[in-house]
Amino acid sequence: MSKGMEGGVSRRSFLKGAGVAAAAVAGSAALAGCASGSTGAASGDWLPKSWDYECDLLVIGYGGAGMWASRIGADECGQEVIVLEKAPVEGGGNSRINNGEWTIVEESDKERFKKYIKAFTHGKTPEPMIDAWVNECVRNTEYADKYGMTYEVSEVALAGAIPEYYFLDDNAYEGSCKLSSVDGFGMLSFRELDAQREKLGVQVLFDCHDERLIQNPETKEIVGAYTMIGSEEKTVKARKGVIMTTGGFEFNEDLKNAYLKCYPFKFEGWQFNTGDGIKMVEDVGAKLWHMDMAISMYSMWTRDPENDFSILYFMPANSYFNVNRLGKRYVNENNMGSPHNGWHTLLSFDDSIDDFDRIPSWGIFDQTCFDAGKLSTSQGDFFECGNFASDLPDEIRAWNGWSQDNKAELEKGWILKGDTIEELGKKIKEFDHWMDVDALKATFDEYQAFCEAKKDARFDRSEKTLEKLDDGPYYAISIYPGSCSTLGGPMKNEHGQVLDPAENPIPRLYAAGCFGNFQSHSYGITGGNNAENQVWGRISARHAAGLEPWDAK
Repeated sequence: MSKGMEGGVSRRSFLKGAGVAAAAVAGSAALAGCASGSTGAASGDWLPKSWDYECDLLVIGYGGAGMWASRIGADECGQEVIVLEKAPVEGGGNSRINNGEWTIVEESDKERFKKYIKAFTHGKTPEPMIDAWVNECVRNTEYADKYGMTYEVSEVALAGAIPEYYFLDDNAYEGSCKLSSVDGFGMLSFRELDAQREKLGVQVLFDCHDERLIQNPETKEIVGAYTMIGSEEKTVKARKGVIMTTGGFEFNEDLKNAYLKCYPFKFEGWQFNTGDGIKMVEDVGAKLWHMDMAISMYSMWTRDPENDFSILYFMPANSYFNVNRLGKRYVNENNMGSPHNGWHTLLSFDDSIDDFDRIPSWGIFDQTCFDAGKLSTSQGDFFECGNFASDLPDEIRAWNGWSQDNKAELEKGWILKGDTIEELGKKIKEFDHWMDVDALKATFDEYQAFCEAKKDARFDRSEKTLEKLDDGPYYAISIYPGSCSTLGGPMKNEHGQVLDPAENPIPRLYAAGCFGNFQSHSYGITGGNNAENQVWGRISARHAAGLEPWDAK
């Protein structure tokens, strides 16, 4: 990687040209594969007077998509690649701290899987993108083997069904894809792939933030980026293209409130995913899509400003029930939806309160349940993935996992406690004024009666799981939509090129991963987040590598 000439960068010069949000033209970036073309070297006072770093391909974000884009760019395409990562040390994004599954589509199932994607996306994903995704996904195992990834092919998912909505069109899609099964989850895959990146000599710069794309105001080409590294502003020249892999906006409250279907919506993933890339691409005229999409279930929210994230929960016994904000049960607690789309269960709007009446919901349980085991996972457990994983360096670990006896979380206020149901209801009401304490008590009495009768007359919960709550004390956790990641970002085409409002490519700008996931209407591809990283990371890198440098003489 080459270091540019020393010298300052003029913000005034940048603001006169870069970040112009206007309709982009296809230009040279419409050329595919090994084809080449260039609009020629740009000049003008919008261009930095010097470059601190120079490369062929600039990748912004070192999660799963950034890993694949940088690797293919450097290895397969022979390009000079620089990666900018926001975290102070290491990287990996959500793909590092999830369960590591990725989609496998076999050659014989290609056409059936294309039909499946058309079915579950309800026409919201363009067919050329579906074709490109499936054709590239077929190669996932080829590339995994090439780069020494450890995995097994599985027909059983750790989370969800394969594929998620296999039953569509009269069960036409059952068995249309498989999964990788990864012992060690995403942490193992990250270590293996990062070692390959290091062998290739791809440089990753850490503590990079507040990036701004540099755009030629005439051709609309993206020629590089400004970035803050620590407290210093640097310029990075990208001779062929910039690939945006900045992930979702799970930890940006304004963006979640503006775009997701409901709010609050909490996540337990990569804390550096604050949607920085959204403004970057908007500033250069990108069209956004799928901004209301998320892969998520329902999870506990700490309500703790110092630990503002969601936590997966597991009731350790059956003496519990769930209620909405008004104190009423609304679902069979053992059938609240899949790990990928369970948050849909909470999408109930009540006009009598002008709000979602299941956000928050409350898990009500007794001392027996409290004493039966942990409500969540700890470091060293089988399901040790998420923002507490021991594999994470201290600088990027959000917390250290659940206690062994639930008592630390009780002391922190993450769990509420009352000697009676009425007292517990009053404590809930202090947090959410819509809680009807009398309704909660009536729900408690009804649930207890269902347990005695061995019949849930409201929601047909299995008799085997109907267990009366004891004589108290009683406990509650708050339940919100949340867990994994948002999926919205810039609209892209079958080459991974970012599009403008007229759906023309913004020259030399690409996107991959959860930053503009191609899935729409719902999340339907089990293992699809990691497959999204692989597929569009590879496609984008190849296409950008096929361009002539913008500064070619």
